[in-house]
Amino acid sequence: MTLGETLVEVWRQALAEDRGEVLVDGQRLPVARTRHQSLRTVAVRYGDRAIEGIEQNPETSSRWAKLAQRGQRIMQFSFRGRYVGNVCEGRLTRYPAWKAEGLPE
Repeated sequence: MTLGETLVEVWRQALAEDRGEVLVDGQRLPVARTRHQSLRTVAVRYGDRAIEGIEQNPETSSRWAKLAQRGQRIMQFSFRGRYVGNVCEGRLTRYPAWKAEGLPE
């Protein structure tokens, strides 16, 4: 699976199917929750890269939060502390940091 396909699959299982554990490429990844807002999080290994996924917080003022307020399921993904993309209702959006961090297409 490509990195993009992996992130979409993580989103699907964690948010669309509301699973407590995600299974991708033979990896079992627990879906945790943040303490204060109970947002779902998943730590993903892709090769030697550690990517963090977190459910979009609908209480912020971003355009993605506005979509989350309307019921859209969105997971943001970060690498080395930078947001590199998100998956919204099964569709991957890559941010400029994706390319800047040298992540594979």
